[in-house]
Parts: sequence; C-alpha cells; structure tokens
Amino acid sequence: MTMRELLLARANDDAPALLFEDQRWSWREYFQGCCERAEALLAWRRPGPFHVGVLLENVPEYLFMTGAASLAGATVVGINPTRRGAGLERDIRHTDCQILVTEDRHAELLAGLDLGIPEDRRFDVASPAWQAAIAPFKGASAPKVEADPRAIYMLIFTSGTTGEPKAAICSSMRTAMAGKVLAQMRGLTASDVGYLAMPLFHSNAHMAGVAPIMAAGGTWSMRRKFSASAFLPDVRKFGVTYFNYVGKPLTYILATPERPDDADNSLRVAFGNEGADHDLGRFAKRFGCEVIDSYGSTEGGIAISRTTDMPAGALGVAPPGTLILDPETKQECPRAIFAADGRLANAAEAIGEIASTETAKSFEGYWRNEEANQERTREGIYWSGDLGYRDAAGFFYFAGRNMDWLRVDGENFAAGPIERILTRHPDVALAAVYAVPNADVGDDCMAALILRPGSSFDPAGFAAFLGEQRDLGTKMAPRYVRIAQSLPSTETNKILKRVLRDERWDCGDPVWIREGASYRRIADADREAIVAAFEARGRRNVLDR
Repeated sequence: MTMRELLLARANDDAPALLFEDQRWSWREYFQGCCERAEALLAWRRPGPFHVGVLLENVPEYLFMTGAASLAGATVVGINPTRRGAGLERDIRHTDCQILVTEDRHAELLAGLDLGIPEDRRFDVASPAWQAAIAPFKGASAPKVEADPRAIYMLIFTSGTTGEPKAAICSSMRTAMAGKVLAQMRGLTASDVGYLAMPLFHSNAHMAGVAPIMAAGGTWSMRRKFSASAFLPDVRKFGVTYFNYVGKPLTYILATPERPDDADNSLRVAFGNEGADHDLGRFAKRFGCEVIDSYGSTEGGIAISRTTDMPAGALGVAPPGTLILDPETKQECPRAIFAADGRLANAAEAIGEIASTETAKSFEGYWRNEEANQERTREGIYWSGDLGYRDAAGFFYFAGRNMDWLRVDGENFAAGPIERILTRHPDVALAAVYAVPNADVGDDCMAALILRPGSSFDPAGFAAFLGEQRDLGTKMAPRYVRIAQSLPSTETNKILKRVLRDERWDCGDPVWIREGASYRRIADADREAIVAAFEARGRRNVLDR
C-alpha cells in the first residue's frame, strides 16, 4: 500500500475530488493534473536526492505536487512559511531541495537567501510562467516509475518549539497505511467530504486528512489557512462531514459567538490530537458531531487511543510496550497514585517520558540527522520527548513536553496537570503554564490565559477558584498570570512556550502577581523591583538566557 497506489485507484473516477473556493476538480481531472506535473518534475530533475520543496499555503497546487511526486518517485519537502531568514534558508538547503514550488506571496521570505536552487527550477504557481512551464506536458500519462513502498513521501519538519526543526521522514507506505486504517476506523466512504484547514506542511494534514479521504474515494475541501470564524460557513458551503485537526483549533472555534443553529450542519466526525480535554464534549454538543481525540507524533513511534471508559483527563490506552520510563534509569516509573481529593500524590516519581520498547525498529528517522535519530531511539527504546504518567488501570496521561518541568521551592512538577486545572475555570478558554526564573533559586510558575469572549479577569475570584481545587499542589498555583488575546504559536497551533518564557512579565499584555491570598496587577515599578531582586542576589544573568 503506497500513496501512488491510492492515487492510481482514483484515475478513472469522475466523482468530485477537490473543492477550493469556487473551483472543483473530479478525481479523473486531479489524476491527470498529477500526471502532467510528474512528467515535468522528471524533466527538471538533476543528480542528487529527488526532493521538491513546496512553500505554499493550502492551495490546490500543494495537492497536485504531492500527487505528482508520488507518481514520479520524488519526495515533497513541506516548508514551514513561519520560518524566516537564515532558518528558512537552512531548512531548504538541509533537505537538499533541487526544485522549489512556491507562490508570489512568499517572495519576500525568499528574497536574498542563498538556497542553492537555480532560478530555472524555482517556480511561482501564481504566475503565467508556471502554466507555461507545465504546458509541454499536457495530456501526459502516469510515468513508468518503479514504485518503492519505503520511498519517502514527504519530509516534514517538526514544529521547532525548541532548537532547529528536524525533518522527519514519512514514507509512502506509512502515510498510505495510516490513511487506509483511519478511513476504515472512522467509516469514511466516497460520500464523505474532508476539510483540509490544517497546514499541509504538517503530518496531521496528510495522515489524518489527505490520505484517509483518498483511500475512501471521498472529496477534499480546502481553505488557505485555518480560520475559526470561517469554519462553520465552510462546513455548510462544502458539505463537510469529516474534519481533521491538531493543536487548539477546537478551542478557537468554540470561542466564536454561539448561535442556536450551530448544530444544523453536515459535520459527522472531528478527528485529531492535542485537543483540550474540556473542549471535546463542548464541541461535540455544540456542532452535533462526534469528536475523537488521540495522541500521536509525526515520527509515528507512539499511538495512544481514547476509550469510552477512560477517566477524565486521560489520553487513553496504548499497545504493548508503551510505557512511562525514567530517562535516566530507563526503568518504568511507578504508577500514579491519586489522593482522595484527586491530586496526583506521587508526581515526582510517577511522571516520566512516554516511550516504547517495541517501535524503535520501525522509526523512519530524520533526514541527515544521525544524532537526533540516536537520541530518539537510544538503547533500542523509542523516546517520544513528551512527559506523562500512567494510572493503576493502565490509562496514560499527558504531563507536557520534556521541557515542561518546573522546579518551585525544591519541588518538581509538570505543566500539563496545572493547565488542566486552570481550564476548569468557567472564564478560561486556554491556559499555558511554564517556568520563569525565581530571584532566589529555581523557578516560579507562570500561566498565560486566554479568556472566553465577554469575560474579564477577576483576581480575587481567580485566587478563590485556585483555593477550591483540591488537586492543585501548594507549589503549583501560578505566581504570575498573563491575560492575553492570543499566544505565540506554530502554524499547527502549538504554543511556543520558549517565547512565553523569554517574554516573562515584560510582555505587552496585562500581568498579575500573586500576593498573599490574591493577585494584583504588575506596574512598571514592580518590574524594576523584580530585576533589582535578581541583581541583589547575583542572579541578573539568568534573565538574559
């Protein structure tokens, strides 16, 4: 099973394949367009890795290029448009792109960069020159290229929330099988319409969006970029029945004004990962659909699935070999123990890294990054890079990224459980918890909150709420609270906590500091006093890291 085979199966299908704005293509028309571009790619190919960089928003040409690459035996490199300058140049050169397909709106990003790609193999799909370039291949048939199931379908950059992004290898076989299995599990058929609003340079868009619909013979509908306010109008316009997501789009959609007829739509299933636990039921009820949230990674080493009997806040269950391991000892962490009030009583011992002793051998690796490959699969174990814990019944819980540890007054704990507690507050739509330096030693806990529409921050009420949360440890209450309209995020809606940590209390948003049993808003004099405290203790340098 490969992406090439999934596409060939649709070659003579006159059912609708792609809807974008007011345009539409049948599967037969889409296949023909892929054949023509495949022959073009082969004509433009030069020695070296057959890698085609694609720097586009979610436009039809993106899907034509992935289809063409599958037929030609090429690899698409999904280039992240949020990258800039030297970082963007590095991504394109690191992945050995010999052809670049982009659009005029990204020209400024590429200006002055040394990409190592000749001008005659750099194409602007919005220009007449693009149509002229592919015109000689009009009417071409599928190239006679020997299919390799393990050929690289795409190189997909990790989100880069820390360090330089790594280019994860996604084979044609793995992507196609993910699509086939997901189509079967979600009951997708030729009558289903998927909604591609997640960025196509990310794995979720292909494994949970592109491939399942192609496997089922359904229809893709597309939007250039995700828009919470445009979500329901698009669902109704295109007749969307299936929506894939990653990150926080459910939260953003729920933040739009609610209307009595929101459930009057065609949506049947929303499937994705990293949705906020408290949003899943609310989304399902409001829009009259099933919401299925799972845990998985671009690299494919870990998969955790929800069950109907799982406790609130859990991720679900996982295949044999998936464990919570201590990264230092490589031993399984003790199971979580919950106090009578629901608080995780043994966090320091129970929280470790989500890992698998079974999947390291199937890890496909990162492009030209042996150090990262070995770090991910050291000692025959696949390490996810995510923190978690597991209860006595075997259910897994997410505790944050591996950089989401806080150490406050000598006590270690993870950000994830605090974030879940904060989002219980009826006014809180989204919470991000992270460490900021303490003037004496270690960290202070800081939380950035996005409030629900029409809400305002009530410091006394918030402090009272925290006091009522029996599972909030004595060191976990945020010392600083930032009230934001939006949070710095990747294109896949993952919050950039490194940016939040760098901004600390010097951001442009209102920040409140805990004093005694309540919070008061920080003024400029407070910021000066905080810096002075660091200087007095000889720790001014930690604010510059």
